[in-house]
Amino acid sequence: MRIGVLTSGGDCPGLNAVIRSVVHRALVDHGDEVIGFRDGWKGLLECDYTKLDLDAVSGILALGGTVLGSSRVRPERLRGGVERVRGHVEELGLDAIIPIGGEGTLKAARLLSDSGLPIVGVPKTIDNDIAATDVTFGFDTAVGVATDALDRLKTTAESHQRVLIVEVMGRHTGWIALHSGMAAGAHAVLVPERPFDVEELAQRVGARFAAGKRSAIVVAAEGAEPRAGSMEFDEGGTDVYGHRRFAGVARQLAVELERRLGKEARPVILGHVQRGGTPTAYDRVLATRFGWHAVEAVHRGEFGMMTALRGTEIVTVPLAEAVSRLKTVPAERYAEAECVV
Repeated sequence: MRIGVLTSGGDCPGLNAVIRSVVHRALVDHGDEVIGFRDGWKGLLECDYTKLDLDAVSGILALGGTVLGSSRVRPERLRGGVERVRGHVEELGLDAIIPIGGEGTLKAARLLSDSGLPIVGVPKTIDNDIAATDVTFGFDTAVGVATDALDRLKTTAESHQRVLIVEVMGRHTGWIALHSGMAAGAHAVLVPERPFDVEELAQRVGARFAAGKRSAIVVAAEGAEPRAGSMEFDEGGTDVYGHRRFAGVARQLAVELERRLGKEARPVILGHVQRGGTPTAYDRVLATRFGWHAVEAVHRGEFGMMTALRGTEIVTVPLAEAVSRLKTVPAERYAEAECVV
C-alpha cells in the first residue's frame, strides 16, 4: 500500500513520534510506502510531499514540533479543493491518508472522508479537548511544562510579595489550567467553562495576605472570562481563519486585582513554550501507539475513523464522533480543584 501522512494545526510534542511510528509499522511490518505532505493540508492541496523512509525518521522520536511542518488553511479553500485533493490522491496512487491534528484538522478529515477519500485520523492537541479519546498526546508535556513554571514562579512571587496571574493555553477548555494548577498548588484556577467572579477572586487572594501569606498564584486558561458585568474586559476579535483572538486575561486581571487589593500583581504568559520542546515519555508512548494503530486501521480498511485511547486500549472511533463536541472540564472536576488549590 501507499500511505500519505500530514500534520496540521498547532505544533504539539509527540507529532514526530506518530510520524516515526507510522513509517516503521508501514515499511517494516507491511512493506508499504509512505510519503509525507509538507505543511499540512497545504501540502496535500499543492501536492508538495517527500518520501518517508527509515532514514528520514531516524532520531526524531524525542524531537518536538513536526519534521513535516504545519500551516493553517482557510476552511473554504479546503472545501473548494476536494476535487483537487482527489486528483492528487489518484495521481500519487495513495491507498490512504493519515492526517494528525486537533479539532480543526479532524473536521477537515471528516469532510474529505465524507467525499469518499480513504482517511484514518490521529488526534493531537495539548488542550486535551477531543471528547472521543480519553487523552491526547502533548497534554502531558504541556501540563509538565506549566507545572514546572508554576513551581518556579512561586518562589519569586513570595520573595516580592506579589500576586502572579499565570496564563496557560486553553482556548475553549481548561484542562491544562486545572491539572497544572492542582499539581502546583495554585491558589485559584480559572477555566473557560466557568466564568469567574472577580470580587470573589479578589476576596480569596486578599484573605491570603490578611492571614500573613506573602504571595498568591492564580492560574488562568487563556479562554477564561469574568462573569458579565463584573469587570471591564476586552474579549478580542477573530483572525482570518475565524479563530478567536484573546486580548489577554492575565494582563487584564492583573490590573484589576492590583487596583482592588493594593498589592503588586503581574501577568505571566507561558504561551507557546507549553507546546514546544521534548515530549514526555508518556506522550512519546501514546503517540507511538496511535501511529501503530492508524496503520493497522488502514490495512483493515477502517476509513472515516480515528484512533483513540479508551482506558488502556487503543481503539478506532468514527470521525463524526470525534468532532461532535469538545471535552470540557465538568463541574465535579472543578470542585476537586477548589478543594486543594
